[in-house]
This record gives sequence, C-alpha cells and structure tokens, in this order.
Amino acid sequence: MAARNTARKRAFQILFEADQRGADVLTVLADWVRHSRSDTRQPPVSEYTMELVEGYARHARRIDELISQYAVDWSLDRMPVVDRNILRLGAHELVWVDGTPDAVVLDEAVELAKEFSTDESPAFVNGLLGRFKDLKPGLRREDD
Repeated sequence: MAARNTARKRAFQILFEADQRGADVLTVLADWVRHSRSDTRQPPVSEYTMELVEGYARHARRIDELISQYAVDWSLDRMPVVDRNILRLGAHELVWVDGTPDAVVLDEAVELAKEFSTDESPAFVNGLLGRFKDLKPGLRREDD
C-alpha cells in the first residue's frame, strides 16, 4: 500500500509542477524519469506513477470539464493550484482506473489535501470527488 501512496504523491507533484510551469504534463514526467535515472539522489518514478500521469494526460480535457461543471462556485482557474491538481489526479483514478476501490481514491486525495493544502481543502476535495463517485457510471464517455 505504501508504494501506491508514494506513487500518487509523485503523480500529484508532477501534475502540480506542470501546472505551475505551464508545461506539458508528459514532458514534466519525462524530465522526472530522466533525472531519477541519471541522479541517484532523485527518487525513482514508479510504474504506477507513470500510469497515473499518462492516464490523466489522456483524459485531461474531460477531467477539467467535470471539475468545472461540478465545483460549485469555483472556476478551474480560481481554484488553488494544489486542490486543482489533487482533484485532477483523483478524478482520473476514480473514473478511469478500475482496479482501485473508490474509498481508497477518496481517502488518498483527502490525505494529499491535508498534507499540501489549506484546512478547508480536504472537505472540498472529498465533497467533489464524492460527487464524482456517485455519478461515476455516467462520467466516462465513450470517446474517452
């Protein structure tokens, strides 16, 4: 379990960095992989981290649509960057990754919010991802 927790944290960090830099998320992922292979001081990028980041990249437009549609009184660009990227990662894993129990996805996202964001963020993240969990069957489109 700890390995998946670490993989999610690294995936979040990659999404966050890409968002902050205005860079392509797959380019940032490639940078992380390259650095981890060439510098032993850098933590490795696990297979699951790569799966999460690549999966998010594949569905990024739809994920941002969903967050924008269901985040009451918050536009995507006004949302704190940490929360936005925790939600992106959580939405991807919740809707498109079938092997992880929904409760685990929600718990891990809330833990990331507790560690990296504001006091209000865990409830916000939990509420929005909980909504996605309830609506899950209809959120994944055929073209996704």
